[in-house]
Amino acid sequence: MINFKTNYLLLLTFLMLINLGCKDSSKDVAKPTGTTKEKPNIVVIYMDDLGYGDLSSYGATEIETPNIDALANGGVKFTNAYATSATCTPSRYALLTGEYPWRNERARILAGDAPLLISPQQQTLPKLLSKAGYQTAIIGKWHLGLGEGDVNWNDTIKPGPNEVGFDESYIMAATQDRVPTVYIENGNVVGLDKNDPIQVSYKKNFEGEPTAKSNPEMLTLKWHHGHNNSIVNGMPRIGFMKGGEAAKWKDIDMADHFLQKAQAYVKRHKKEPFFLYYAMQQPHVPRTPHPRFAGKSGMGPRGDVILEADWCIGEFVKTLEDEGVLENTLIIFSSDNGPVLNDGYYDDAVEKLGDHDPKGGLRGGKYSLFEAGTRVPFITYWKGKITPGVSDAIVSQVDLSASLADFVEVEGNKTDSQNLMSTFLGKSKKGRDHVIIEANSRTALRSGDWLMIPPYKGNAVNQNVGIETGISSEYQLYNLKDDRSQQNNLAEEEPSKLEELVNLYENLLK
Repeated sequence: MINFKTNYLLLLTFLMLINLGCKDSSKDVAKPTGTTKEKPNIVVIYMDDLGYGDLSSYGATEIETPNIDALANGGVKFTNAYATSATCTPSRYALLTGEYPWRNERARILAGDAPLLISPQQQTLPKLLSKAGYQTAIIGKWHLGLGEGDVNWNDTIKPGPNEVGFDESYIMAATQDRVPTVYIENGNVVGLDKNDPIQVSYKKNFEGEPTAKSNPEMLTLKWHHGHNNSIVNGMPRIGFMKGGEAAKWKDIDMADHFLQKAQAYVKRHKKEPFFLYYAMQQPHVPRTPHPRFAGKSGMGPRGDVILEADWCIGEFVKTLEDEGVLENTLIIFSSDNGPVLNDGYYDDAVEKLGDHDPKGGLRGGKYSLFEAGTRVPFITYWKGKITPGVSDAIVSQVDLSASLADFVEVEGNKTDSQNLMSTFLGKSKKGRDHVIIEANSRTALRSGDWLMIPPYKGNAVNQNVGIETGISSEYQLYNLKDDRSQQNNLAEEEPSKLEELVNLYENLLK
């Protein structure tokens, strides 16, 4: 007969085994395994022209971005993260292909009627994730070209996002300041009246159509440079457009519109693993905050649309939570390039800036080889799976391709992308040894604490936007650890280091 002491020991052992079996593993980060339903959703939230210093989590004191800060405080905030380019089209190309944009001579800022930049035969991030059973979608800004030239906007437009790996697409063709000013869903213009066909040209205006130059009285926003062609909703644009009146977007509703599409996508696909590329338009020009946010920042429309974007992100994350998928969703947040104030319109971005520093103490900005051109906010968040922290590792958006492919265990072709998934998940502090950055087809090298910019011909300042380009007729060498704002060119003082980096740079380009 078993006595009381024996019973007690058996019971204690049994309870210990149960406790071990119920051990909380939420903090153990591992690759997804099992059925497709168990794989985490992946969301890339990509802002447009957001600077390193534009978020309160990155040091801004004149503006509050609580929803983005919640991602930063609950995930890994990267301080040495780079877009591949200081302009939008090239950065988006690298993000989706894993290839440096300077390898493709067409990877420059595209016109609104440019042909598709990514080849349908090319490896892309959505194609890789599709192999792992993911449903894939893009919602928001595309700006990677459409069709094969001479697009017929009144028929299904191919090739486009759907032909390079996205199962669903709801986009604007280029940017908010370029025609055509319509939404395109899976290759078809939304709300198009076939009796009022769309015509688009980037060469000449259509007879009788008003422009910012011919009819300035129609403008609600004055143009500064470049944006003086067709007028839509009182806004002067780049390029000429005729027709399609019923399909034209309302600028002030764009943020809400894309948010609603993103929320609806999550609700439709919450029972299967999904990859959503949520490409927001803020704070790119023209900055058109919804009336709910107009005047809220005190910094004019640019500050207002940053607040608007932060609210949209909060609402989107809330949708993930309400639909029960937040804890099974990896969120990656970043921006396509650095900040710019006056980028073609008089909208008080300069006049009402006050003490805010969109560059976050860096030098340069959009269009620049200096740090503020390509060093951007970058956050990874996975509730319960990523331990909050700050990482100084050098990472690039080009690395998402190889990293996420490894994460979901699919094979991909070799590209410029490096597998830094353990770094993105906060499990490693090691990043890249080197990264090549680009601005207007000129390249430079970040290696360790050093930045080397080769000599180039061109203007030291982009006069239109008032930003230093980083262009000089001499080599430039900066120690970013000691000289974050790049005020001290060490090229003459450190000839051996310069030679080392020049040789490395030339080998990497090969």
